[in-house]
Amino acid sequence: MTRENTRSSAPLLTIDQLSVRFSMPSGVIDAVRDVSLQVSRGESVALVGESGSGKSVTALSVLGLLPYPRASHPRGSIRFRGDELLGADAQTLHRVRGDRIGMIFQEPMLSLNPLHRVEKQICETLILHKGMSNDLARQRALELLELVRIRDPKRQLKAWPHQLSGGQRQRVMIAMALANEPDLLIADEPTTAVDVTTQAQILALLSDLRRNLGMAVLLITHDLGVVKKVCERVYVMQSGCIVEHGACREIFEQPAHAYTRELISAEPQGKPPHRSKAGETVMQAKQLRVWFPVRRGVLRRTVDHVRAVDDISLSLYRGRTLGVVGESGSGKTTLALALLRLIHSRGEVIFKNQRIDNLASRDLKALRRELQVVFQDPYGSLSPRLTVNQIIAEGLVAHDIGDENSREAQVIHALHEVGLDPDTQHRYPHEFSGGQRQRIALARAIIMKPAVVMLDEPTSALDRAVQAQMIDLLARLQADHGLAYLFISHDLKVVRALADDIIVMRAGKVVEQGSADGVFHRPVDDYTRALIAAAMDLEVWNETAVAQ
Repeated sequence: MTRENTRSSAPLLTIDQLSVRFSMPSGVIDAVRDVSLQVSRGESVALVGESGSGKSVTALSVLGLLPYPRASHPRGSIRFRGDELLGADAQTLHRVRGDRIGMIFQEPMLSLNPLHRVEKQICETLILHKGMSNDLARQRALELLELVRIRDPKRQLKAWPHQLSGGQRQRVMIAMALANEPDLLIADEPTTAVDVTTQAQILALLSDLRRNLGMAVLLITHDLGVVKKVCERVYVMQSGCIVEHGACREIFEQPAHAYTRELISAEPQGKPPHRSKAGETVMQAKQLRVWFPVRRGVLRRTVDHVRAVDDISLSLYRGRTLGVVGESGSGKTTLALALLRLIHSRGEVIFKNQRIDNLASRDLKALRRELQVVFQDPYGSLSPRLTVNQIIAEGLVAHDIGDENSREAQVIHALHEVGLDPDTQHRYPHEFSGGQRQRIALARAIIMKPAVVMLDEPTSALDRAVQAQMIDLLARLQADHGLAYLFISHDLKVVRALADDIIVMRAGKVVEQGSADGVFHRPVDDYTRALIAAAMDLEVWNETAVAQ
């Protein structure tokens, strides 16, 4: 369903009847079918849809970045400033990539080279496309880091990617994409894995850059809240096809297609049922502290500490969820790793009335089956060399639980519990969608019959519809098994739908703690109020109020 584009300027990018086909061992997959869209100069256009709808495949086709020859284009055209890119030679694509068209990829940690410092990675494109000297390129790289508002750019220029937070890495990616002042910026899920305050800063940055540089933006996302804030027009994609497009306001106020209406309504909603705190206390932390030394000088003396977790006390209750929220770098994941005894910490950690912070590794092994974790990126946490059956049964084998036949029966039961077909147990992780992989990771955890499950951003990389399904699944499993959840997330809408209690972290400390209702409806700390305002699409707050 289409609506006329009223912009009078000639299109900068025109995709016409594009189709993309993948030749797989199992057969042919038509990932994109007859997709047409336009982006004009200075315009911000969104391409939205669920995971697997073909959004990223369409974007990668523009720059010829698909895995050819496995990927092919049965038909279609991609014209940039009137020049045909589909089927263009390597020299033509080389001139366009990173110069006239910049691209921000979804996961900066995977896109940045871990073996090179930030300076080299930004300077590389300037030297390659502009022919700059090393000194000029370094000066321009410094200006770019200032442009994307990275604090202390001189120091960060010398940093390695792993030394930066998620928000900082994303800003470095933006700096690299803007290095040659492109006419078009393709941003593929640029805010998916960052917290709400960083997300707001990145969106404001992109809007400012578009306005100041006259740059067009093609935003690939499943987050309609982001689209409403920064885009003028929207294309909605389902199963490889464009099902609706038009002005942003029209699409949100009067969606014509049923799928569009489904996307708009697919927001995490509601809150967990009221439960008493009278239940069993499963785990406690008392004045937990994780400090990382800062060493300088030839002798590498300790001159300071990074206080990642600073004197935090908390309790986890059977059948209840404790939500942990805060910006990137606030210490949320470090807290979880300390509770799981995966990193060294000071303070008491008590599990089922037993102190475990002073136990040796061999003594902790027996407790591991009761302390399980589900990570943010299931594709990274699931071995690509193992089948689903082997992945889910891995813990059973490590703890010598059951024989081969009983393990297979338990795997089948776990797959049923997380809503996956047991017939898929002999497939590999790459054959599943993001939501399905996260269900596999969850099955691997619950098969051990744990008392505590640490959930580290388990829904951040999933689209809204799949997020809602995962929340329902987590709530059902908690009710069935009496699980205690530590739920780490930067998405307060998801936290509100699942958590009974909340702690808000900032710079390693808890700035607010209490029941979910109390924190959401009567926040005491200014930082908490800023987070809630950002998450619930309330008025724009002063950025300095949440600056670390």
